[in-house]
Amino acid sequence: MTSQIETPTAPARPPDGYRAGGRLAWLALAVVLVAEVMDLLDTTIVGVASPAIRDDLGGTYASIQWISAGYTLAFAVGLLTAGRLGDLYGRKRLFVIGVAGFTLSSAACALAVSPGMLIGSRLLQGLFAALLIPQGFGLIRAAFPPDQLGKAFAFFGPVMGLSAVAGPIVGGALVDADLFGTGWRMIFLINVPLGLVALIGAVTVLREDRTPSAGGLDPLGAGLATAAAFLVVYPLVQGNELDWPRWIFGCLALGVVLFVLLGVHLVRRSRHGRAPLVMPSLFGKRSFSSSLVVGLLFFAGMSGLMLVMTLYLQIGLGYTPLRAGLTMGPWPFGVAVGAGLAMGVLVPRFGRYVVVGSALVMAAGIAGVWLTLEIAGSSVSSVAFAPGLLVAGIGMGGVVAPFFDIALGDVDDTEVGSASGLLNAIQQLGATVGVAVLTSVFVGLLGSAVISGVGSVTPSLRAELSAAGVPAAAQEEIVADFRDCVRDRATADDPAATPESCRASVTPEVGAVLADEGAAASKEIFTDAAQKLLLIDAALMVVLAGLSFLLPKKARPEEAG
Repeated sequence: MTSQIETPTAPARPPDGYRAGGRLAWLALAVVLVAEVMDLLDTTIVGVASPAIRDDLGGTYASIQWISAGYTLAFAVGLLTAGRLGDLYGRKRLFVIGVAGFTLSSAACALAVSPGMLIGSRLLQGLFAALLIPQGFGLIRAAFPPDQLGKAFAFFGPVMGLSAVAGPIVGGALVDADLFGTGWRMIFLINVPLGLVALIGAVTVLREDRTPSAGGLDPLGAGLATAAAFLVVYPLVQGNELDWPRWIFGCLALGVVLFVLLGVHLVRRSRHGRAPLVMPSLFGKRSFSSSLVVGLLFFAGMSGLMLVMTLYLQIGLGYTPLRAGLTMGPWPFGVAVGAGLAMGVLVPRFGRYVVVGSALVMAAGIAGVWLTLEIAGSSVSSVAFAPGLLVAGIGMGGVVAPFFDIALGDVDDTEVGSASGLLNAIQQLGATVGVAVLTSVFVGLLGSAVISGVGSVTPSLRAELSAAGVPAAAQEEIVADFRDCVRDRATADDPAATPESCRASVTPEVGAVLADEGAAASKEIFTDAAQKLLLIDAALMVVLAGLSFLLPKKARPEEAG
């Protein structure tokens, strides 16, 4: 879900084959939409398949994080220069390269035989997605006459909304169906035919379009931004697994220093009359700088929570990928409802206050999910999640739909292109940070929930052991070993591995009792950790609502014609 607002320039008059919204123009729109759907489906599908990927390829919680965070990190840094590359070298050319690369890297993801190979392929996917996504709106402007642009752009909302709703369900269905024995690999293989359709269409239908006066590239700025982002994200993902050594904090500090150097570089480059990676004048506008903070926090809270919920439902509660996708279905459905309500009715009248109110609605929905778990516990049903997830989704839609237009409300016309690119990068960087931070917090909470989780099943464990004829003295040793096993399993870097403490020699009857009670304790531990994470995320949305008062009062007006 990436905003694509470009510098407002009058589109050139389309040639005869495209005039009056003719067949070629609509085919061009279809090609762009196929590419957009391919990217959005890939983003939403991967989360629900992450546990299945881990079960097949192995790896740790950090590996699961990198599968999602690697893509969005590469996407974020690529977006900073991709728009200008399209201006200089042709949007059609960059779109074709992006689609071809995305398709090939999707195939590489499907063929991955190790977590490292998959993560590397995901990084390539993110870079190629960054090449193709920013070109879409410019290509549509080149295909349609001005009086037809509104009709063309009107297709984006419904198509993107439907893709967001279908993504988790399609992903779960593909993994569960295990078509041709491919399992999770089908979520990437599905991109191959879509990519080929988009590629053939792009070559045969799209018009070349460029803006040679857009200014040169800023390779030093791009390099500093990439290095700084990586040095911040890497410690956040790997910190838990490495037990936070000192050099991890050194990486974080160096990342902050590089961001400062990037700011200095942008100012100096701008003063010398050379096009910077991002126009530094944007940071002098309080409302826009506030928008960057709000966007970073919002997309971090949203993306991190979505992955944590997937891990909780599948690893914690034992749901299949399809059931997990269906359980989360009310969330994206609510997003579509909230977005339509916000843009169609509320934003023209209330401006930024829609974001404020929607963030509070999202907080209420997340708190509702917490309340559901507080009441039902680990025996919660899929249906019980629906009300809270639906409300949270409506709130999310009310934030995300108007956010980009409102964030650009006080930006000058000459700054819109740079501001839009930066907002899109912040969206992806926020998703990266959210996956890194909230998943790491969740894993840490699992360890702190062990005592209560084991305590909740200890009475029934003792009763089962007594029924199996185990003497009282032996029960104490078994319960102590059981506690160690559950703790080590909950805090293991690899959630699929069997800790040494779980390999104690017991009779088959006692082993069955320990397995059943261990599964029950695991559900309690995951539920306790999920509840705490939900409260953290709800609190983040309340903070976000307060910060949203600093956004521009009104959305940027739509371009005439």
